Amino acid sequence: MKKKIIAVALTAIVALGSLVGCGSSSNGSTGDALIVGTNAAFPPFEYVGDDGKPDGFDIALIKAIGEKAGMEVQIQDMEFDSLVSSIGNKIDVAIAGMTVTEERKKTVDFSDSYYEAVQDVIVPKGSAIATADDLKGLKIGVQLGTTGEFIADEIEGAEISAYNKAVDAVNDLNNGRVDCVIVDKNPAEVFGAQFPDQVDVIPGTNFDFEPENYAIALPKGNTELAEKINTALKELKEDGTYDALVKKYIEE
Repeated sequence: MKKKIIAVALTAIVALGSLVGCGSSSNGSTGDALIVGTNAAFPPFEYVGDDGKPDGFDIALIKAIGEKAGMEVQIQDMEFDSLVSSIGNKIDVAIAGMTVTEERKKTVDFSDSYYEAVQDVIVPKGSAIATADDLKGLKIGVQLGTTGEFIADEIEGAEISAYNKAVDAVNDLNNGRVDCVIVDKNPAEVFGAQFPDQVDVIPGTNFDFEPENYAIALPKGNTELAEKINTALKELKEDGTYDALVKKYIEE
């Protein structure tokens, strides 16, 4: 049996009343405002910008979708693990590098996929960890509620430490409290560049991790909102805006 540690206590999320009143309902957005939940601790998809506000590929994308669809996007930064349960209540939709899974689809619907990703493994510099068998019995850091946590749950003998922010898992790796961190490829590369003398990033293909699709989480059954978002996303891909955002936030 695995031992799981919730390393960072979940913070209570209190929605601002003024935001909840702007077009949000139990069935999702019905007005001109779109309240969007995110977790600004997942670079390059979302992070806190120099102005103290959420920025990143996902933030720019959802704002462009809102502009296409004629909706005013309002961003609400939350803990990742609380996003799905808040949809249709505190927020209208969520965009946070969220993978489409069958478990999540029981609670929410998803837009068309906007990005394909895979998990990587961050290890101490020079580590011998290189294959799936090497992960057995290790202390593994993950971000709470993410695909990395779901994968770690299935690793034989793993002791899992779950964090609200992926960077906190990497910091504990650097301090020797965990043996490795499983996180999406793009954030892993950001952390690898941030700590080049302390960590190596091992591709998920070495561990037979399957590719996954990111999508926007939507209220269950709100086909009107889903159609608006999917139509806008398609138009952004056709007019070159999507590719420009990928180049700006992900490929630079």
